Amino acid sequence: MEHIYNEKKKGAPVFVLLHGTGGTETDLVPLAELLNPEYNVLGIRGNVQENGMNRYFKRHGEGQYDWEDLDFRGKELYEFIVEKSKEHDFKLEDVVFVGFSNGSNIAIQMMLQQPETFKKAALFAPLYPADIEENHDFSDVEVFLSLGKGDPIVPESESERVINLFRERGADVTTAWVNGHSLTQEVALEAKNWLNK
Repeated sequence: MEHIYNEKKKGAPVFVLLHGTGGTETDLVPLAELLNPEYNVLGIRGNVQENGMNRYFKRHGEGQYDWEDLDFRGKELYEFIVEKSKEHDFKLEDVVFVGFSNGSNIAIQMMLQQPETFKKAALFAPLYPADIEENHDFSDVEVFLSLGKGDPIVPESESERVINLFRERGADVTTAWVNGHSLTQEVALEAKNWLNK
């Protein structure tokens, strides 16, 4: 998979950057710099194409996921991160997901698939339109969720569903609300305060 790896400080946590639809592996680098310039950075480009735009998994339409593909792609991306952790000598428990939109959604998928592994995420404009049967224990998971009022892609009821997905499993959830489907400077600073508290 197309990716970048920037090592800032040996042994520091690693941001795994997951872009939105149509993005690339470098889109969220400025955000990572703002959140914590000492963290190492692994930016990964989605390898699914939708009308020439990069994504992490297939869908049948807005908010209509190809669940089989999402399951497969979540495992594939996880294996890729494992491979990079060996190559660059970092621990999986030091990973902090930073995702926007489609990137946030694949991050949620990996957290559900690997509940023992990933403990921290800053997810902007997430959407995960499914009722999860498994009752994973997220009591040692910390997540920052940036959600949109009047988001044309994610209805507020779906934002609440994402909040509950984490909260009902015991995660430490911090929420922030923006207007629309966006990642603003203001909410990025809130995420920074959350991360470095």
